[in-house]
Amino acid sequence: MKLLVSALMALALFLPAAGWSQDEGETLRRARTLFFDRHYAEARDAWRQVHSTGEGSEAALYWIARCSEKLGESERALKEYGAYLESHPSDETLPEEARTSRVALAAKLYKSGKRQHLDVLERALRDSNRTVRYFAALQMASLGPKTGGPAVPVLQEILRSEVDEDLVERAKLALLRVDRSALAEASPPPAAGSGGSKARWIRVRIWEKGAQKPQLSLNLPVFLADMVFNSLPDEARDELREEGFDASSFWERLKTSGPTDILSVESDDETRVEVWIE
Repeated sequence: MKLLVSALMALALFLPAAGWSQDEGETLRRARTLFFDRHYAEARDAWRQVHSTGEGSEAALYWIARCSEKLGESERALKEYGAYLESHPSDETLPEEARTSRVALAAKLYKSGKRQHLDVLERALRDSNRTVRYFAALQMASLGPKTGGPAVPVLQEILRSEVDEDLVERAKLALLRVDRSALAEASPPPAAGSGGSKARWIRVRIWEKGAQKPQLSLNLPVFLADMVFNSLPDEARDELREEGFDASSFWERLKTSGPTDILSVESDDETRVEVWIE
């Protein structure tokens, strides 16, 4: 979804501005060229100039904020996106992107210790736009169980109503972090004779920096993992036992533990690895 929005924004930015004077058109061309050449400080000044003409002021406010975000000036960008939204823009695409950008910035600032921005995420949980609401819930859940609690109803909404597998899996993982009982409530009951809450899948997801969808998705049926685990050589079992682990009982407890977050790691380059069982 974010990729589509970004593509539409890029297309809109390069469309000619009908009805503008030649000078105003040149100013706009310079602003957009500087932005896509990644000269963000110069681009911000150019977009301010576009805004000062009075023509295209709505879009210019958005791109000013986007430049600040690219420059790493998070608090400034948060305020500038807010100013853009307060102008009640008529565009259908940029406001959604501005609201999701504010959510991401607020979460980033919260994690850096600036807790006063939590209200941005809380308001976004009630946004009428589904994309903004879902994104806010996922971001809020990443702040931990205590802070992420208000995101639970929206995460459950995703499980009940969405068919996008990646989105559903992310919501499940978020609920595992915040409230495992809420995941059980939102999940369909096991079929008769299925053996209760016994796990069926081991799921692995790897996200690269900034990606909205995982670059690697692996769903391993537990019965296949069973085969691998049961085929461990005696030497490996003995080594585990020496370390204080009973391999057989550990695996049986894991399979019957219900939804469990096994591993969550984020590397220095912001690649994220998630492993869980359900």
